[in-house]
Amino acid sequence: MLWTGRILSGLSILFLLLDGVMKLFKPAFVVEATVQLGYPESTIVGIGIALVVSTVLYIVPRTSVLGAILVTGYLGGAVATHVRVGGGWFPIVFPVIIATFVWGGIYLRDEKLRTLIPLRS
Repeated sequence: MLWTGRILSGLSILFLLLDGVMKLFKPAFVVEATVQLGYPESTIVGIGIALVVSTVLYIVPRTSVLGAILVTGYLGGAVATHVRVGGGWFPIVFPVIIATFVWGGIYLRDEKLRTLIPLRS
């Protein structure tokens, strides 16, 4: 259970950090995609900082629940953005999958969280 949680968390962390760092460096395809989604170019770095900080909070065991909450908010914004622009099913479902990995990973590796939110009655 612990290793499954670490793998789920690791996969989500890799994706989130890659996404956040790409926003900090602003390669052309990131700028183009962000502008097509209706966000001005001037917001890209701020969005990247918010994602990287939230992900780092998720990585640190002591602040992982706070990080998971913030990352979930970020991913919810991604879903809302793609719904608003009429994106296909994949851009809408993918952030939900990542959020599931984030929470599944922390749930499987954190006994305190499992005690607080038992899945069995």
